[in-house]
Amino acid sequence: MELQNMEMQNMNIKLMEKLLSWDPLGYGADAYETEVVDVLQAVHMLDDSVKLARKIQAIYEFSFEEIIPLKICEKMAMELLVIKNSSSCEI
Repeated sequence: MELQNMEMQNMNIKLMEKLLSWDPLGYGADAYETEVVDVLQAVHMLDDSVKLARKIQAIYEFSFEEIIPLKICEKMAMELLVIKNSSSCEI
């Protein structure tokens, strides 16, 4: 059980680093802390990259009233799911 918690923590750190370095709207990477937490939660709930991409798009649109093109969100969703899936395989 302890190992699983460490794997989960490592995965969350990798996901957070990926999201915190992403600046899709050009406000600077430190402008998205709330959204990063929301997206992290969505990554844990969704395994479908298109659904995750739409959720990411909605989270940022809600906060900034700007739409990130879905293609950009899909790319990020796939990268996040790769991190999630490769971490779960290490157990």
